[in-house]
Amino acid sequence: MGEYQEYQFLKDVEGKILIDNLVRSPGSKVKKLVAADTKSFSSLVNPKDDSLVNDRHAICGQSDVDRAVASAHKAFRGPWSQISGAQRGAIMFRWADLLEKNAGEAAYYESICSGRPVGQMVKEIPWIARVIRYYAGWCDKLEGDSMNDDDGFYKIVRHEPLGVCTGITPWNGPMMVLSLKAAPALATGNTFILKPPELSPLSSLFASHLLGQAGAPEGVLNVVTGDGSTGALLAGHMRIQKVSFTGSVPTGRKIAAAANESNMKRVTLELGGKSPALVFADADLTDAISWLTRGITQNTGQACIASSRVYVEESIADELIQAIQTNFEAANFNLGNDPQDHKTTYGPLISKAQKQRVSAFIEQGKKDASLVVGGAQTTESGNYISPVIFKNPSPDATIYKEEIFGPVLCIQTFKTEDEAVTRANDSVFGLAAYVFTRDVKRVLRVSKALEAGLVGVNAGVALFPNAPFGGYKTSGVGKELGRYALDDYQNTKTIFIGTHSDAAFWANKKGV
Repeated sequence: MGEYQEYQFLKDVEGKILIDNLVRSPGSKVKKLVAADTKSFSSLVNPKDDSLVNDRHAICGQSDVDRAVASAHKAFRGPWSQISGAQRGAIMFRWADLLEKNAGEAAYYESICSGRPVGQMVKEIPWIARVIRYYAGWCDKLEGDSMNDDDGFYKIVRHEPLGVCTGITPWNGPMMVLSLKAAPALATGNTFILKPPELSPLSSLFASHLLGQAGAPEGVLNVVTGDGSTGALLAGHMRIQKVSFTGSVPTGRKIAAAANESNMKRVTLELGGKSPALVFADADLTDAISWLTRGITQNTGQACIASSRVYVEESIADELIQAIQTNFEAANFNLGNDPQDHKTTYGPLISKAQKQRVSAFIEQGKKDASLVVGGAQTTESGNYISPVIFKNPSPDATIYKEEIFGPVLCIQTFKTEDEAVTRANDSVFGLAAYVFTRDVKRVLRVSKALEAGLVGVNAGVALFPNAPFGGYKTSGVGKELGRYALDDYQNTKTIFIGTHSDAAFWANKKGV
């Protein structure tokens, strides 16, 4: 592991997974790592220079998954179900506090595997803690219902946890997505098994480790590492009641099929996006330019809600394009800066394979659109690539239709509002959309017309702990964040109690 031996947890993680109640000593409140049964391993590399981080990343198989499920079931039937909602909440509040306290270490683990700048990560971790605290606050506020007995039966409606749930998270924001999945699951009384991304698992392992320090009972949150084969084992496991997946559309289809073909477990899918941004002539152009630059360069464009398609009214198109071009050229000037340096704002792509994939899109795009800037600048080492603008791509161009997951921006001009909305909706995706205008009536019209689960008005990429997030069309099924996510982790049960048994009561109910 070479130079990356600054933290003890990182030293201990090779070939290990978190299967909690199989390895903790009695009375211990610290999650321990247990050696995986698997004999299959892969390597983790730092995308800034392809240097080795860990060559013993365990690709967990059936026995490892079964051990994690057994651990989670034991906790669900035992200590986790025996404590109050307020006690669950207190543990989760402590978890959030520990994550913030250890933000530097957690950010480092995510950065060395994903290339995300640590300066960005230390700002994101307090938001992750907010998500955990939001759901911690729900733990003692989960209510049922009752209905009167005017028909001879008193009805009670209960909301109960599903049992063992699992989450499969992406490499572009593993720790953040862990909070979106695990926090509502734990708040509603479920236990959880996490499968972090094979390219960037360390921050998730560390964050899960901190839950033990917060006092969670053994087995509440287990982590099995691996690749797609490990995720498939979880999605198809008969003793898991729910799978929440964030990733590509093709993999999402496989997850849904495996869930359905096994025990018809519940599924939440947060999939791809090709998010449009509509900029009208009356917009605050300075503000729009700032949001749109950030929307495709933040995380090097590796974000499902990146504003990758921009539609701009003809009269202001030249000014907007020139300004974004200038911003992109500034990013090019700093290309290759170390993402582990807190001053760096633009990092590398996740892997050599991803760099090759994005580069192939760019080369094809040169045939289908006018290249404004970028497309050639890379670095000798590492997986850096300069941000790119294409103007007016053809309607069937791959750069225009497909999710690239890189810093590639397509800009088209429009003349009318209807034209802009029609083009924006002409996509199989419907995750996010953005509108820039000062016209309040237009805001209401356009935000209603856009086929997307998230619409930002005079604002770009953003998520909120208390507001639901999820897409239309092939961008997904179900919601994460907000109270809406709680419903997907609970069963609803109706209990009815007969309050009258005498024949006279029923005689008076003739015709009812």
